[in-house]
Amino acid sequence: MPRQHRLTVFPFLILLLILLAGCVHRPFVTVPYPRWGEEIVIGSSGEEPLILRSLSPPEPSQASACVLLVHGMNEHIGRYGEVARYFSRRFFVAGFDHYAHGLSNPALRRADQALAEGAGRADVGDAYLAQAALYDLEPLRRMLGRALQAFMAQCDAQGHPQRPVFIVAHSLGGLVTASYLLKHQDESDLRKRLKGVVLLAPAFAVSEPPGWRGWLANPLIKLSFHAETHFLHPQDEPLPLLVFNQLFSLVTVPVLDGLFEVLSWPGLRGIFTPVSPAWVTDYLTDSEEEKTRLRADGWIIRRSLLRYVKGIEAEVVRFRREMADFSIPYYLVYSERDPVTPAWGDEDFARVTLKLNSASEVLKLSGLPYHQHVFLQEPARTGLLQKIEQWLDRRLRVLH
Repeated sequence: MPRQHRLTVFPFLILLLILLAGCVHRPFVTVPYPRWGEEIVIGSSGEEPLILRSLSPPEPSQASACVLLVHGMNEHIGRYGEVARYFSRRFFVAGFDHYAHGLSNPALRRADQALAEGAGRADVGDAYLAQAALYDLEPLRRMLGRALQAFMAQCDAQGHPQRPVFIVAHSLGGLVTASYLLKHQDESDLRKRLKGVVLLAPAFAVSEPPGWRGWLANPLIKLSFHAETHFLHPQDEPLPLLVFNQLFSLVTVPVLDGLFEVLSWPGLRGIFTPVSPAWVTDYLTDSEEEKTRLRADGWIIRRSLLRYVKGIEAEVVRFRREMADFSIPYYLVYSERDPVTPAWGDEDFARVTLKLNSASEVLKLSGLPYHQHVFLQEPARTGLLQKIEQWLDRRLRVLH
């Protein structure tokens, strides 16, 4: 890459980080982690402890199926207590925190312990550093695999072994779940138990910031995504365009990967790790009460290492290359105007997979810009939960 071009790109990327990032404040937690259900700690040598929390119907033996909840990026399963309680009226429900999230994050676990021992507040400013190991989503997939095995064992312990299993996954949790299932969907044990997955605004596309930030950010985001998509993967296009895209990606991808890696190193990451901008909360939900809770929730990680962000982009590209083979029945829910995980990713996924399973369905929320569907203002929130429950019932009727 010519030196002059490198010097031109670098200031634009730094400016982009500054414009998109929020203000850096040292975060603290003052209230305990929001637990729900029965808590079981699952240990494994050499790995982070996995905490699985669960709820059962009043008569556990009457649960017709088992539902595993999978949360999104930088949040935690503690937020999903009301969702778990809704489904636990009829199903055995469990959830867990992703690797580097919630109580699977060492800094947040220490903070929770400090509060339990009587501290008035605990510093969680270094919680984002647990992302240092996340060059891709493999650690999250491994933890999902551990959680799924433990969950199915707990499901069997409720009185009727081999109950149908479903996963309800949101946002990045949807990408982690879908990529995990794509890899393991042909395994007989999983195929026998897993009868469907609910994908709520899954991260099948890169974000598109709205408003004035998008004027600068979106061309650069699309440029990076375009380069990552073509990198060493020629597309079906005219030869001159194919050659150009390969040369462009061979230059651009290593430069961006190297830059984001360097900016994630100790000494630099404290300056260049972006903070979640204020606009994100405005597009998560239309509920002002929920927005207030989100802003006050110290257990949500507000910063994302650039290494981690670039790794997610590569994971989105990788999944899109392989997603046409996804054959597990699904219920896909997405908002037409969601800027966090734009609709084009969901539409591309549905276009190549709907034909593979007649039980798969899509719910497009026309005109809606909000990302977190199970935290919408009532009555939309309960209405959506009912639609999910109805799809689960349709799957169960077929099985019986």
